[in-house]
Amino acid sequence: MVFSSLPFLFGYLPVVLVVLKCAPLHARNFCLFAVSLIFYGWSEPVYILIMLISTLVDYVNGRMVDHYRDDRRKAKRFVWFSVIFNLSLLGFFKYADFFILNLQALGLPLSPLHLSLPVGISFYTFQTMSYPIDVYRGQAPVQKSVVSFGAYVTLFPQLIAGPIVRYKDIAEQLDHRKETADQFVQGIQRFVCGLAKKVLLANAIGSLWDTLSTLPKSEMSVVGAWLGIVAFAFQIYFDFSGYSDMAIGLGKMLGFEFLENFNYPYISRSITEFWRRWHISLSTWFRDYVYIPLGGSRQGRAKQIRNLMIVWLLTGFWHGASWNFLLWGVYFGVILIVEKFFLKPILDRLPVVLQHGYALILILLGWVLFAFTDLDTGLAYLKMMLGLGSVSLINARTVFYLRDYGLLLLLMVLASLPLGRTFYQTKIRGRRGEWIVPLLVAAGLVLCTAYLVDASYNPFLYFRF
Repeated sequence: MVFSSLPFLFGYLPVVLVVLKCAPLHARNFCLFAVSLIFYGWSEPVYILIMLISTLVDYVNGRMVDHYRDDRRKAKRFVWFSVIFNLSLLGFFKYADFFILNLQALGLPLSPLHLSLPVGISFYTFQTMSYPIDVYRGQAPVQKSVVSFGAYVTLFPQLIAGPIVRYKDIAEQLDHRKETADQFVQGIQRFVCGLAKKVLLANAIGSLWDTLSTLPKSEMSVVGAWLGIVAFAFQIYFDFSGYSDMAIGLGKMLGFEFLENFNYPYISRSITEFWRRWHISLSTWFRDYVYIPLGGSRQGRAKQIRNLMIVWLLTGFWHGASWNFLLWGVYFGVILIVEKFFLKPILDRLPVVLQHGYALILILLGWVLFAFTDLDTGLAYLKMMLGLGSVSLINARTVFYLRDYGLLLLLMVLASLPLGRTFYQTKIRGRRGEWIVPLLVAAGLVLCTAYLVDASYNPFLYFRF
């Protein structure tokens, strides 16, 4: 079950909202825990046990860290146990076959396990692992109720594709959240906005990427290859930011305030800025739990470069058990290092349009690495983008796709800019014209529903992570 599905929109969600609104205050976390387990178990019942074990282990770790607060050496043991347990859990399910296949290629007589990846494991293991660390650092209060902690871990709005919600950010809300009518209305608006991003934009442009990414070389052109990766860039942005918007909106409906996960990343003027705007919860997680503990920038340039490369190797590998993701992480790590130590003064002197052009070209080239798990296929696609080999600059097929998807691409460009938010805040919010917002929300929900009734293509790209 996914947010952009009819069973969720008109079955699960209304029932859950009624149950949680009618439940007594002291029982709401129990009800939230229960309905979240139902949500997760809808398609992954066999893996509920793993999530419950992870929840229990880190609940106990947090309690023990708090118990030994005055004995830092003993408390640290439970922090390390949490880290080792969670990384082992993630490593076994997500990376076992990757290492087995690579060892097999070296001649070792090993067989892949062919394990299916528990949905959302990359997100909830990071969340549960950060909890005892923050308790140890004194940045989060210990949670004494295993039910409330379970409600946090299994919180269905952000469970399977983020954003990564750290316990310290919602600890107070978990036990003392206040649900207001204004917050609920804002939640509905944010949810429908995210739903429209996913259903009306990401799904539509995804079909273009699926077509262009599989075209034989004889039918491709340079412009067509660039058009394809632009389509992928829009698809993954509106898919993932749409999911984050839906998660934030659902959180508001339930009384939670989640931190933002995207901030118009395609308006960036550098790769450094891009990663401050894209998947913010993941970037800040690696900064706070890997980069800074390694020493950050406090131990000289050489160690800072080492720390940055470790972070970006891990960031790439987090996204998938494949060499292309590791290369993708290295690619951005190298660019960020070059920007930080050499390129930034030069970029700052360039005209704004050239800064944007520089960032967008490098982002699109990076998406080629990300999109193709098969390195040979990705390299062949990159060569077509660069015009290497017998590839025409443009052909009739490319012209057809440009004409057919031109309006959609223009809408996506506009939706990638903060124009709509600025217009709402300066021209509509708190004024007489605000009556149009509920009409737009209702129209968006109707359009999304109509699309979903007939749609056969509706995957979330980030579910595989």
